[in-house]
Amino acid sequence: MGSGGLELPPGDEGHEGNSTDVPPGAVSLARPMEMGSIGPELDWGADAWREVRTRAQRAGRAYIWLNLVEQRLRAVVAAVLRPIYEPVHGDDWVVAAAGPAGQEWVQRAVAVREVSRRKGYLLDPADDNVLSFLTLPQLRELMVQHWPCFEPYFDERRDVELALDELEVTRNVVSRNRALSEAVLNQAERAAAKLLEILGAGSDVPSARRLPVDAVEDLVGDRYADVVGVHSDRVRLLRQFPAEDLFGGARRLDAIGIGLNLLVQNFSGRRLVRLAESGCRARLLFLNPASSAVKRRERELGIKRGELSRAVEMNILHMRRVRSKLRDPGAFEIQVFDETPRFTAYLVDGDGSDGIAVVQSYLRRTRGMEAPVLVLRGGGRVVKPDDTTEEGLFPTYREEFEVAWADSRPVS
Repeated sequence: MGSGGLELPPGDEGHEGNSTDVPPGAVSLARPMEMGSIGPELDWGADAWREVRTRAQRAGRAYIWLNLVEQRLRAVVAAVLRPIYEPVHGDDWVVAAAGPAGQEWVQRAVAVREVSRRKGYLLDPADDNVLSFLTLPQLRELMVQHWPCFEPYFDERRDVELALDELEVTRNVVSRNRALSEAVLNQAERAAAKLLEILGAGSDVPSARRLPVDAVEDLVGDRYADVVGVHSDRVRLLRQFPAEDLFGGARRLDAIGIGLNLLVQNFSGRRLVRLAESGCRARLLFLNPASSAVKRRERELGIKRGELSRAVEMNILHMRRVRSKLRDPGAFEIQVFDETPRFTAYLVDGDGSDGIAVVQSYLRRTRGMEAPVLVLRGGGRVVKPDDTTEEGLFPTYREEFEVAWADSRPVS
């Protein structure tokens, strides 16, 4: 008999009396599985790993948005309610603000705070307060209970509550580590961005009006310089970043490339005229259709001789017609260069703090429509509190454009 009072049957074949039959009252021990394998029933294939990685990526993005909203809402609640309750209740102002209706959850937050103190979990003194231990729904409850105090700062209570309702769905999914669909994630990101705007936490990046700052970019932007988007080709770029979003409302447009198809073929001449008449100054730099560089590019792409040069010439003629309709043709300059083209770039408002650039390298045997695309955010974006230097790819391509422009010649 073992210490538990259960008889263990013999498991080795060399022992006399070994049998597959289990005596009454005995516990059968399963044989250990072979070393080095956990069995097919526990194995994950490539599809399963791909699925869990996708889940983790979506949950990570959602968590960042939820974290930003919770921090901002906590700051707003403190700014509005602390001056009301702290003069009378001191450090217990959150307990007093919660009132009888919130007695249960605020006392739970107090208890968790005390445990965290004893176990040394509070690494930041700024978190040593009850407010830091309230969840998003509890912060919302404080706001709803005291809405007359918040009403002077927000236009519509319903907008705040609807955005928080949408986020609550995502918060429940993420907190329980369940699958988060792409549709729910997109809804949560829109709701979080709207709520942050309502709560007065708009982006401090000027170019956000043209290219909204992504939550992940905002947190890890220093890892990728000023690259804020990468697309496998121009079609996928335009799906997420239409030409109207890129060029519309620009005050300055500098472009260099072979035929500048992204601009010429996706932004109408009439729209370009209105843009120029509204004050936008444009400098368009095409590859000279009569240059030997065009012929070399035609051989690289394996297209008929003269096909590319005619396409470039048609684009230049189209831009000349646009220029001819302007009251100030000098604001719409067209020039050509003869050097081997290395990249195409569109720099929008590149002389200010809200610049955006779209850049593609010219690859052998790959047309511009099929080449990878980088989206850059210019303006010396500050990605670290103590670093205001302009670093990244944007100033590099801007300098390359200026050098090429200086060496080019105008089109009459």
